[in-house]
Amino acid sequence: MTFLTRSAMPRRTFLQGVGAAVALPYLDSMVPALRRFGAPDEKTRLIAIETVHGAAGSNILGASKNLWAPAKVGRDFEFINDSALLPLEPWRKHLTIVSNTDVRMAEAFDAPEIGGDHFRSSAVFLTQAHPKQTNGSDLYVGTSLDQIAAKRLGADTPLPSMQLCIENLDQAGGCDYNYACAYTDTISWASPNEPLPMIRNPRVAFDLLFGAGNNNADRMSRRKANQSILDWITGEVTGLKKNLGSEDRARIDKYLTDIRELERRIQAVEKKNSSGEVRAIPEAPIGVPDSYEEHIKLMFDIQVLAFQSDTTRVISFKTGRDASARAYPDSGTTKGFHPLSHHGGRESTVMEYNLINKYHVSMLPYLLDKLKNSPEGDSNLLEKTGIIYGSPMADSNIHNHRRCPLIFLGHANGRIEGNLHLKAPDGTPMANALLSFMHGLGMDDMKSFGDSSGEFAISH
Repeated sequence: MTFLTRSAMPRRTFLQGVGAAVALPYLDSMVPALRRFGAPDEKTRLIAIETVHGAAGSNILGASKNLWAPAKVGRDFEFINDSALLPLEPWRKHLTIVSNTDVRMAEAFDAPEIGGDHFRSSAVFLTQAHPKQTNGSDLYVGTSLDQIAAKRLGADTPLPSMQLCIENLDQAGGCDYNYACAYTDTISWASPNEPLPMIRNPRVAFDLLFGAGNNNADRMSRRKANQSILDWITGEVTGLKKNLGSEDRARIDKYLTDIRELERRIQAVEKKNSSGEVRAIPEAPIGVPDSYEEHIKLMFDIQVLAFQSDTTRVISFKTGRDASARAYPDSGTTKGFHPLSHHGGRESTVMEYNLINKYHVSMLPYLLDKLKNSPEGDSNLLEKTGIIYGSPMADSNIHNHRRCPLIFLGHANGRIEGNLHLKAPDGTPMANALLSFMHGLGMDDMKSFGDSSGEFAISH
């Protein structure tokens, strides 16, 4: 049997085993024959990525050297060799740079708030609202962009959204300057007083995605036996492939291979971290790699698989923590992130801090390549995804929130052009650009967002 009639395989088809549910990627067999030559349903995806604590290019010296925003606006912009965005040069047709926007909602409004920028900023990034200063449970900030999008884009998916992170979470209680740790632990808010937890452990995210085991005992038993989630659905796969065309069979094979490879890498991390060797991050769960690059790539792979299977269409990703002293030796400096960010305006230290910014940006091409090589219909996931990458802080040395880093990637089903540098007029809220981005995701009825004063168009 092949699917060549009016009937088609349901888009939300699962391969199921004992405690396992592996959703399938988009297949030609999911398109009814009479629609086969028409346009498939276009589902836009969203990834919102926070890079914490500003950038060297937002400092007055760094801005004059174009360490973040290029000198030219328009389509003929060029990156200098020291630009933190240089790793995105091969992807410039998918890149929109929006420079000179402010996040004033992250600033101190009253004297008691002065100094609390580290503990406000992350809560502001996707809400563009000012957090209520409190150590208690009476949290209040705003509903985040990703959660607004999840209600529109993810209402019919198994997971309306996923929230992922890299650094440790305090999870409860108060942080400094009388701010609850919830404000700095997440960038996703389901409502102004409802922060959403973020997943740091790739194993937890993997199990959430593929329903790996009915309970913790099942999961532990499988891990001890070194079994793959795919071992539970072998019969299902064999039966399914008999009814598919050659292209769909190849797509299924690659998809399952990618799942197995991701699982193998997670298992390798767990084995290494439970071996008794001294860890670089001793407080981290055994599923969390000590290597930043390995960790972030695992999380990117999870995001791509989540999109391929249409398990979710909305993901938020917090890649750091403002006051983290973590070092990134692969960046070209062994100095800690937060100490180096307070560079005092010294040129040599600004340039050294910029190395870390550039290193962080250099992780993005891995995600872009994975999305581009994930076909869906006549297109691919990069064409169908809109990505935010930015920070609610600007000059980390003085904790200001003017000229904050902000870029967009992907084409969001043709609604974001790319290959463009736009410089906003002085005083433009970042919320204006984010409002335009939300319109690009299809939320044209949104009249305002956060402290927006209008729309700052991100496409010509």
